[in-house]
Amino acid sequence: MSNLTGYVKRLRDIMRNDAGINGDAQRIEQIAWMLFLKVYDAKEQDWAFDEEGYVSIIPEPCRWENWAHDDKSGSALTGDPLLNFVNNTLFPTLKNLPVDASTPVKKTIVQTVFADANNYMKDGVLLRQVINVIDELDLGDYEESHAFGEIYESILKELQSAGSAGEFYTPRAVTDFMAQMICPQIGENMADFACGTGGFLVSWLKELHKQVQTTGDETAYSNSIYGVEKKQFPYMLCITNLLLHGLDVPRVYHDNALVRDVLDYTEADQFDVALMNPPYGGSEKADVKNHFPDDLASSETADLFLSVIMYRLKEGGRAAVILPDGFLFGTDNAKLNIKKKLLSEFNLHTIIRLPGSVFSPYTSITTNILFFDRTGPTRETWYYRLDMPEGDKHFSKTKPMKLEHFAPVVEWWNGRQEINQDGFDKAKKFPVEQLTGELGYNLDQCGYPHEEEEILAPLDLIHRYEEQRASLNAEIDRVLAEITAKLGGDAL
Repeated sequence: MSNLTGYVKRLRDIMRNDAGINGDAQRIEQIAWMLFLKVYDAKEQDWAFDEEGYVSIIPEPCRWENWAHDDKSGSALTGDPLLNFVNNTLFPTLKNLPVDASTPVKKTIVQTVFADANNYMKDGVLLRQVINVIDELDLGDYEESHAFGEIYESILKELQSAGSAGEFYTPRAVTDFMAQMICPQIGENMADFACGTGGFLVSWLKELHKQVQTTGDETAYSNSIYGVEKKQFPYMLCITNLLLHGLDVPRVYHDNALVRDVLDYTEADQFDVALMNPPYGGSEKADVKNHFPDDLASSETADLFLSVIMYRLKEGGRAAVILPDGFLFGTDNAKLNIKKKLLSEFNLHTIIRLPGSVFSPYTSITTNILFFDRTGPTRETWYYRLDMPEGDKHFSKTKPMKLEHFAPVVEWWNGRQEINQDGFDKAKKFPVEQLTGELGYNLDQCGYPHEEEEILAPLDLIHRYEEQRASLNAEIDRVLAEITAKLGGDAL
């Protein structure tokens, strides 16, 4: 297929004309279930080639190639017959596929993916057009399949502008940086207990794949990830993402990692590595908190996920977790006890302070990356404040954070030095005794400098505002004049 870069735009333009599509979130969900079936069909063709007697879990009439593919003979379903098939045959069939404990994971995912999926389109002709665009993808072609993996990223990024769906997406620069610094090794397993669309899983796989040399390495690589996602839509996106990245059996489960008693976890439930950006800002009900010891039973979702990580990290294991500033300075009993457990049982060796606009414009919550391992108690914690690149004030949707922006951290990481800029600590080492004693478990250190507001007398303040207004008006007039001149008109 030519012009992969215009792929998403083509789909968007078609669906804008359908009365059933209401907003970005529905549009992306519509694309998602069709993409899943297209990608799954390509995988099934591979499995049928490799496995003698392979039988699909999807009944023949509902397999992509038998209803979606248009061979240009004029027999392809379209209009009302297509709508009727999708709504009354395809979805009911896939939602109710017979699945039990013996069903292979690569087959059960179909039923799980469609459990809460919806078809929003109401125009069968437009639906046919969308399906035809999806079907143009040649996923049997390595180059095109690889290129589409990149295009799929752009679909995931659009989640950020699709209302609350943005909570499922962590900027790829961040996940790639964390995976690099955690240094994956063949034979290790990694977990993300709220994996969203699978960003951390993919970044881990990308980093680990550099070490694959033998068939044994390939097997270890394919079995190295474990994910859990509570919400159906990001789960669907995640499964498709992993299938696109060559995982035939993605170990990702549609479940809630907070609804099992943490004290019940054994060594068999533990992992070498945890990489996460847990949902924060949410408040959990009492029945969820009941799965945690009383002293750790926070109502804040991110706190609970951090506890899950601590209980599910192997001896010698390591973790990198994104947490909001509120965790660092929080003093309520649960937060305090979680921090006490973290510092006394784990080695919290590094905290990277992130610029407030990393997730901009979708949230202004300032965040941090906590790096820790289970090698003994914390002795000292290093802080590094990652400032905005020189000349930039903030990241945005059109100017997002890139992996290269982490270069100062990478350069500092191995030869750690304390750095003071303009009287403010940018990088500093804190002994654990200072963090737990003098600072009272306030981990909010080496933060971003705040300009102190100058207090002026009322008349001086009025004068200052008048000057600022005059300056702004002059700047606006200048810009408008430039624009008007370029348009060949006269300034208003």
